[in-house]
Amino acid sequence: MQAAKKLAALGCATIVMYMLAVSGAGERIGQAVLERLGDSTMKNVVVVSSDLKRAPTASALSLSVTEPVQRPEETEAPKQTELSLPEMELMYPSEAAEEPEIGEDQEIMETTIDGGLTINNATQYWVDAAQIVADGPGITLPAGEPQILIIHTHSSEAYTQAGLDRYEPSDTNRTEDTEFNIVRIGDELTEIFQEAGLNVIHDRGIYDYPSYTGSYTRSGQAIEQYLRDYPSIKIVLDIHRDALGSDDVVYKTMAEEEGVVASQIMLLVGTDESGLEHPNWRQNLAMALYLQNAVNARHPTLMRPVSLVRERYNQQLSPGSMIVEVGSNGNTLQEALAAIRLFGSASAAALIQLVEQPQEGV
Repeated sequence: MQAAKKLAALGCATIVMYMLAVSGAGERIGQAVLERLGDSTMKNVVVVSSDLKRAPTASALSLSVTEPVQRPEETEAPKQTELSLPEMELMYPSEAAEEPEIGEDQEIMETTIDGGLTINNATQYWVDAAQIVADGPGITLPAGEPQILIIHTHSSEAYTQAGLDRYEPSDTNRTEDTEFNIVRIGDELTEIFQEAGLNVIHDRGIYDYPSYTGSYTRSGQAIEQYLRDYPSIKIVLDIHRDALGSDDVVYKTMAEEEGVVASQIMLLVGTDESGLEHPNWRQNLAMALYLQNAVNARHPTLMRPVSLVRERYNQQLSPGSMIVEVGSNGNTLQEALAAIRLFGSASAAALIQLVEQPQEGV
């Protein structure tokens, strides 16, 4: 598996910092051994609408911006970076990363990260966010066919146990129980999209257990299979749960939306700056900003800044691909569910606008 990211906020006022630690060796190996998946791997797939068309043959689918920051080089073992104000270790979905265990003596602290239409740019690329938003996403969704794939590379990621949301952990802040891990968030988003009239495939498989290393290789193989079977898919959402904290404190991101207790959400877009081929990353960024803009218009505190990073995280496989980070390990499942409901309703309305309309007289 491979990945790392994050940011932190706190001080007298709101202070935001992002840093990512990533492992990329697994991806380089994985790209050389991609193979067609068997039916057994697809057993947890949910296809919304049973009458959706399947491809007859296998075919692959071919504002303000923060200053770039220095990021650790890709390594097999992810690096953890200590920051000050306060001192923190910020983590992203990194390969084989150990998250801080939330114990009785560990404090969970709330933080709201100012996002809006901001891009946190961890690359050396210059991007014009305002122009990208003005140009639009550049993608249309076919009517009557699968349009969106929801998948979870780190499927066992879970939240802080609270109330009736109790689970048997498979590791720190992780469980295979899809009622309580990040797959549950995908279930909720799938239902919202379906009710809005979008056609969604939700892969509920577990890709990070029992081995966390190699998760992106395995989920990448699944994505390629879906794109062969359903070339109508134009958007791929890899949904994760974030993690940030230190030995003493775990942070929970909180939106400040009236009448709801919800975590925050972050969209992450990869590039080709790591040296791996990914020529269409700007299309992914355009879609992320399109969704960010739509959600921010309804819920101004829900979204953290869009994160633009060096690594590609399987996003080279299809335009309209991104990682969706829903809350952090300090949040509860109910806070994350509240967040994805806000995000889902706002983004569904924006995505419906991209569906192809039938031509008159046809």
